[in-house]
Amino acid sequence: MTSSSARRRWLSGCDAIDTMPPRPLRASTLGLLATLLASACSTFYAGQPTPVIAGSAGGASRPELNTAPSPEPFRFNLPTPGPEPVSGWRPPLYSVPWAMSPHDHFYFARPIAADTVNWPLADYRYGGIFFAPEIVHTGVDIAASTGTPVLAAGPGQLVWTGWGLFSGVPGNEFDPYGLAVALRHDFGYQGQQLYTVYAHMSRVDGVLGQHVETGDQLGLVGDTGETTGPHLHFEVRLPENSFHHTYNPELWLAPPQGWGVLAGRVANSRGASIPDLDVYVRSEATREVRLVRTYGGDPTNADPYYNENLVMGDLPAGIYRVTFRLEDEDQQTWVEVQPGQVTYVAFRVGRGFDAALPSPTSLPFVPALPPATASP
Repeated sequence: MTSSSARRRWLSGCDAIDTMPPRPLRASTLGLLATLLASACSTFYAGQPTPVIAGSAGGASRPELNTAPSPEPFRFNLPTPGPEPVSGWRPPLYSVPWAMSPHDHFYFARPIAADTVNWPLADYRYGGIFFAPEIVHTGVDIAASTGTPVLAAGPGQLVWTGWGLFSGVPGNEFDPYGLAVALRHDFGYQGQQLYTVYAHMSRVDGVLGQHVETGDQLGLVGDTGETTGPHLHFEVRLPENSFHHTYNPELWLAPPQGWGVLAGRVANSRGASIPDLDVYVRSEATREVRLVRTYGGDPTNADPYYNENLVMGDLPAGIYRVTFRLEDEDQQTWVEVQPGQVTYVAFRVGRGFDAALPSPTSLPFVPALPPATASP
């Protein structure tokens, strides 16, 4: 339920305090009802959040092209997830840059306009492994038909246009990214440069070195390169424009208003990330079940603050049950996804769940590695 609809329901209830019911009630009963409802209304108004918009972190553009404690677990049956909920309408997105906490960084608008599907495919999230064990997904895919305009997610300069982005060879029509654009943004994060990548286009409209603003058209959706059909492959890179410097875009794309993002980390007893684990996220309001899979290892990177290995974006605010099976034991906890921000949960073998936020860290050093097989 959005905050505005919740407010309307509470207001209608509060107005009803002074309205006589159609059937006579005892004075003591009316007094009790009025007291309870007035107390609930007071609690509601006192708990309203005050949004704070944080500006983007500074970072100078470089002129050169860089290509380089929870309840004890118990036995239960894991739910069978249905298809990702699809709606023809979603709330408008928060304006960017947006952050209700000092650790979030929703800097980017959607690269596909709101008059069509502009959210990531549930089956092709960041860090997923598809088609072969060595093929790791370094971005998110947005299902859009051929010819749909591709828009700049933020202001910046085009540092790659055309074929060959992955291989680094201009004009390479065998490149798995197909026709692609890389955009070096006018801002950064923790003093480091930010880039976004747009791949598999059918046409590129911008030219190398051109400066664009948020929402400017970069080209059209297509299916060039290694694809199974038309879509936009979108990446966030930091601090270099490199396949080995990608981060989960769902932590950077502004969510719909009243909706939020769930990030988490599942680790073994030593604290090391556990990849390839199916985690089920069930809405307590709608009973809809979503599935997200943990990731980790090269070429994926965890957020400098959250150090996560799973992210599920675009979740309506509310209570969700998180469940998974690990080392022959079933685990579960509940989280409340807050609107307009990242909700965090962690699990460590031997310690259980912990909803406390992690300690801030700096950007990790990522060594230069030879190119690996891409899954654009």
